[in-house]
Amino acid sequence: MNSELSATLDAALVSGDLLRSSHDNIVELLGSSDSPVCEASVAWLASEGHWTELNNRFFKKLAFGTGGLRGRSIGEIVTPAERGRAAEGERPEFPCVGTGNLNYYNITRATLGLVRHLLKTHPGAGRPSLAVARDTRYFGQEFADCVTKVAVENGVDVHLFTEPRSTPHLSFAVRYLGTTSGIVLTASHNPPHDNGYKVYGSDGAQIVEPEAGAIIAEVEAVCGVSYDPVPEDCHGRVFPLGKEMDEVYLARLETLLLDPAMVKEQSDLRLVFTNIHGTGGTISPKILRRLGFTCDTVPAQDVEDGAFPTVKSPNPENAEALQMGVDQAEASGADIVIGTDPDADRMGVVVRNKEGKMTLLTGNQIGSLMAYYRLLAFTEQGIINETNRDHAVIVKTFVTTELQTAVAAHFGVGVVNTLTGFKYIGGKLRKYENQIPADLREDYRQLSDTGTRDLRLTHSRFFVFGGEESYGYLGADFLRDKDANGAAVMFAEVAAFARSKGMTCVELLDELFTRHGVYLEGQHAETLSGADGAAQIQKLALSYVESPPTEIDGSPVARVRDFANEDFYDEEGDPVPKEKMVFVDLEDGRAFAVRPSGTEPKIKFYLYQRPRPGHSGIDLPEELESAKEIAQLSFDSLKAAVVADMRKRLG
Repeated sequence: MNSELSATLDAALVSGDLLRSSHDNIVELLGSSDSPVCEASVAWLASEGHWTELNNRFFKKLAFGTGGLRGRSIGEIVTPAERGRAAEGERPEFPCVGTGNLNYYNITRATLGLVRHLLKTHPGAGRPSLAVARDTRYFGQEFADCVTKVAVENGVDVHLFTEPRSTPHLSFAVRYLGTTSGIVLTASHNPPHDNGYKVYGSDGAQIVEPEAGAIIAEVEAVCGVSYDPVPEDCHGRVFPLGKEMDEVYLARLETLLLDPAMVKEQSDLRLVFTNIHGTGGTISPKILRRLGFTCDTVPAQDVEDGAFPTVKSPNPENAEALQMGVDQAEASGADIVIGTDPDADRMGVVVRNKEGKMTLLTGNQIGSLMAYYRLLAFTEQGIINETNRDHAVIVKTFVTTELQTAVAAHFGVGVVNTLTGFKYIGGKLRKYENQIPADLREDYRQLSDTGTRDLRLTHSRFFVFGGEESYGYLGADFLRDKDANGAAVMFAEVAAFARSKGMTCVELLDELFTRHGVYLEGQHAETLSGADGAAQIQKLALSYVESPPTEIDGSPVARVRDFANEDFYDEEGDPVPKEKMVFVDLEDGRAFAVRPSGTEPKIKFYLYQRPRPGHSGIDLPEELESAKEIAQLSFDSLKAAVVADMRKRLG
């Protein structure tokens, strides 16, 4: 770093324009990077007085958590050095500079830490290996090339998807190929300026403790990002992955269909699918058509584009992101719109109600319908029966609707709750696989779904369905992350089933409400960006621990669960890891939870309208509409009260 820039930064530190952590991180980065873009970008931002931007980029180091990394790859202010040869409005030539951003520096640092862990822990002969995929986001190709270069030059083989592919596809490839680990470059449904780096273990699930801690320690031990490559004859090899891996994955997705004959009879059911410029278009329309569904796509959104140019946000839980699909369905008379996010791990749907109006379902409602149908089908087919019912299980997160608990209880099947994050559901699948006697699970990954299901129903637990309220679902264990491609198959079958009974999906959901009572859920997310926002989020979250509410919206608080400081055990007796989440149950059955997001600058509030304790079901079907209206008013009142309390705590 030149002396003039150093003096400018020192002066900004003294004046209070630059945070101490930002100053120190800038000095560290410029001292360890030989990229001219880095110093030129810092110098330009300093000379222009963009101290807020510098603080936002450098106030922290992008932490390698249990899920990996996620951050901005394009700054709020793009420097001329980052812009490079790109025209205004185009993607910058280089990712944004900063210790808190996703760029070559942090990608290299993370990969060095990961491969060093793999080299230390890899047993026996041969090299450790990585499966690597990327979605359609900006810099995905460049980041994948960076990961591959670092891994290969440090003696690790790489099985590389040569074109954008989904997160669940990567998870499947890890298991199918037997790689030591996996990486997918994605920021899920985040805005276009973000990208991310997710790490998977050899079982195809995101890493959890204790392996996560060991990898994090290796990453944190990386000093600078320069390294000496191993001799060329010790380099890893690159194995390209393409259509052959698609076909293997498609074949396994076919097995998710539980009643092919019924689906064939409903062949006039019409679907509109949109990948919202992401990776879902590679697999989902193919598998839906292969299984006999009539499936159209949205041409303007078929193109894979990290700008996601036709939507405000590529998030299929938002009505706006699915609007082009809805417009097409209205024009064509299609029954259902299915949309997937950029890395195709989340799925949202819009369905027609009995009046023909297109209706957006929530993630909780989608998951409840799929859980119900799969339990019903497995029971009617005799796969789940009185002799093995206690070996079947639904796995969901604590913040996912309790309607799924009521549905499972109706079928005599257990429910296990986990923390938010599909890695915890993946951890349960690992446990169930490992409970099978070693001699019987030797070829587990090569067995058919019927074969693995029989083993689990006999020796451990059969995973019927798993999901979380944030539009992530899984219906089998041949991969270990939420899978929108598989969810598209499962929900299309639910729609076909409802149609076979002369109902819409909305009416099928109403049938569940009539039987179990009305469950409504929703969220409020407070976005607090930058260095100041991060501090506000932590202070606000802590306030619910130090001063939990005693009354909300006229109802006394019955119970407060502090998942960060109390000890909890799940339904199987396994300890629940500590997490910054507070869950508040009210005496009238309603509830809310508070949780800082692990991937976005937000604090999330989960809100629940549930039947009063001791009350469930609707006595007369004709009373349902009135019950739904009352429940909606109660939910709206709860949300207003929780948000008002939050604003008061923020000051």
